[in-house]
Amino acid sequence: MTIDRVSEILEKLVAFQTISSASNLDLVDWVQTLLTQAGFSVARLPSACGAKAGLLARFGGGAGGVLLSAHTDVVPVEGQAWSRDPFKLARLDDRLYGRGATDMKGFVACVLAHGESLRAHAPDRPVMIALSFDEEVGCRGIPQMIDRIIPFLGRPDLCIVGEPTLMRPAIGHKGKASYHAVCRGTPGHSAMAPKFQNALHLAADLIMALRAEQARLIADGARDGDCEPPFSTVHAGIMQGGKALNIVPDRADVDFEIRHLAAERPADILENIRAGLPDGIEIIETGAYPGLDTDPKDPALRPVMDVLAAPLKLAFGTEAGFFSRLGIPTIVCGPGTMDDGHQPDESIAIDQLVACLGFLKRVTSS
Repeated sequence: MTIDRVSEILEKLVAFQTISSASNLDLVDWVQTLLTQAGFSVARLPSACGAKAGLLARFGGGAGGVLLSAHTDVVPVEGQAWSRDPFKLARLDDRLYGRGATDMKGFVACVLAHGESLRAHAPDRPVMIALSFDEEVGCRGIPQMIDRIIPFLGRPDLCIVGEPTLMRPAIGHKGKASYHAVCRGTPGHSAMAPKFQNALHLAADLIMALRAEQARLIADGARDGDCEPPFSTVHAGIMQGGKALNIVPDRADVDFEIRHLAAERPADILENIRAGLPDGIEIIETGAYPGLDTDPKDPALRPVMDVLAAPLKLAFGTEAGFFSRLGIPTIVCGPGTMDDGHQPDESIAIDQLVACLGFLKRVTSS
């Protein structure tokens, strides 16, 4: 298990163009073969559409163990000013460049390289791997897999989700729920505008309700000083409506989200938003993932806390809350920083991959 092998694996992973809008099956095929040859028991979990798949793998017998979790999809490169081929790994000085190098194929490469070494240095406890799909579009893949985790892998003592944290253990982040609102009015000539229901006016009412709820959350909502910002947030990202200036619009659409602290439920926040709205607005949930709030004093985290820096909480969301909901003590910890993720010329420092390899060796052997 060397950094050269990690680089070889990462080069292969980056070459698979697993943008969320595309299939990841070629990558899954390759990883399945690698893990099977390394002595893992492997289960392939097709997506509902059949164009993608997740993967579960286990090495070793007995109870407990460590589960290493990652997603296989990456964000698009269109519209970004890359100075090199984003799907061909390149090394410059002490960094490796390529789409997904940081988020989060660098971690996957470390996990696979470590997995190949287990036959020669068998761990005392099982080592498990979960690779998902469609994380970058709202954690839509892991809900299709989560019910198979424990039946196939067993119940691990600890789950590590390898999103980039500069190898610091993250014990919490906000949950998120996203919504699409359809505001329905009645069309008519703008010369008689007051006689008709203007869908854009309904959308404006919704926007004002979102702003009012945000003000309430800032003033009276729950607080977590380890999060930034330290309160739940409400955000409208897209509003569309209207076809011509002289026609009263009969439809407007608004997409918005709630990012909530562990102490608050998005359903309660949404109810506050709905309370003052007029008729004619339909709100549909389009996606959600739970937050993470792990007790840093949980004994299961001791192997992690003994070798890493002080824990932190993240501003971005991950799949970790799904594993936590199963009762598995879960942290987020991986190489690189999200400051480099999703960017043109995405890259990761080689010393971060070295640190990740050493961490995996320690945490799976303790």
